[in-house]
Amino acid sequence: MMMRNKISLGFAALVVALLLVVPVYASWAGEPFALTFMARVLVFALAAISLNLILGYGGMVSFGHALYMGLGAYSVGLLAQHEVTNGWVQLGVTLAVCGAVGLLTGVISLRTTGIAFIMITLAFAQMFYYLFVSLKQYGGDDGLSISARSDFGLFTLASPVTLYYTALVLVLAALFFTHRLVAARFGMVLRGCRVNERRMKAMGFHTLRYRLSAYVLSSMLCGLAGLLYANLTGFASPAYLAWTVSGELIVMVVLGGMGTVFGPLAGALVLLISEELLKALTDHWMMILGPLIVLVVLTARRGVYGYLLDWDAWRERKRVAVLPESVEGQP
Repeated sequence: MMMRNKISLGFAALVVALLLVVPVYASWAGEPFALTFMARVLVFALAAISLNLILGYGGMVSFGHALYMGLGAYSVGLLAQHEVTNGWVQLGVTLAVCGAVGLLTGVISLRTTGIAFIMITLAFAQMFYYLFVSLKQYGGDDGLSISARSDFGLFTLASPVTLYYTALVLVLAALFFTHRLVAARFGMVLRGCRVNERRMKAMGFHTLRYRLSAYVLSSMLCGLAGLLYANLTGFASPAYLAWTVSGELIVMVVLGGMGTVFGPLAGALVLLISEELLKALTDHWMMILGPLIVLVVLTARRGVYGYLLDWDAWRERKRVAVLPESVEGQP
């Protein structure tokens, strides 16, 4: 297994090593935008990792996952508006709110499948979107400015470097958590539900309980991304809950590699960096990016990271094919 995944694991290690030195490069080159931009990439990667948990491993196509990103951002914004800047309190409120909303909406939406599940998750997200638009005392559709960043005592997210490394640590922790979770009994049952839920029920598993647990975990993880995003932009806006953001997260997961641990991070990197590069070339960058995404999705079943996994599999088949000849040639 380690042999088969040698190239893909090496590429993942290289990406992580490059991410570690981004602040050093930004300081050396005098490019603060690079640090802010890569922090945004990590925030969206964290949200995509949370979506991949239910979409890639559970087969639940949530088209309203941006709801939890918005709730995380507003948990910071509303508390800061009332002079509560303690980061631990904001973190606790974010996890509690996202977990409670995820539990409530999950109990209702997970009783459906297919297009009905997609539409219900979208409806919940739009409902909260219009709720925050109607809160005129908190900015309404203009959004809410955040004057003070989250203060965790030993460190504060007011520093761009601290915020960047906090986001990176959370992304790496989320990747490790996903890796361990999907390999455990819980993850096996969740993947079994994606393939054939009726058979899993016949085997005695309470599938709704497993799928709901994954949905709530995913909601809380996405809320963490919202907390970081509010600190990064100094702003909480109803636009964070919009269906376009949910669609962007789905594109990241599919583009990077749905159902692979490292895929969401790869998808966020490829999509957001491609956007910036194409924006510098032309105002009609979407006319180029759209066909490129379609091309990758059509040619790679598991996205960009799937290319590396397929390459690993091809090398392994080649190694096994030549192995008998080598053995026969031995004295």
